[in-house]
Amino acid sequence: MPNIRPISDLRNYTEVLREVTEDAPVFLTKNGRGRYAIVDIGDYEKTRATIRLMNELAKGRRSGETEGWLTLEEVEANLGLRDE
Repeated sequence: MPNIRPISDLRNYTEVLREVTEDAPVFLTKNGRGRYAIVDIGDYEKTRATIRLMNELAKGRRSGETEGWLTLEEVEANLGLRDE
């Protein structure tokens, strides 16, 4: 169950911050609507790493679609994994 609190609860921010744990963010509402999320730094870093990975995968896919795909043999040769 998500932890949803009004932003006014930040007057006692230590209580709100105590409720933030990994995989359990606290969502803050402003005027009754979701506005902010307070997340554990570990979750934040995982999210950033996932976004970077997804961006790199998308670049690789675009490259493959525009410049052509490499065969497994070509990849192994480029990485020096093949004995020729």
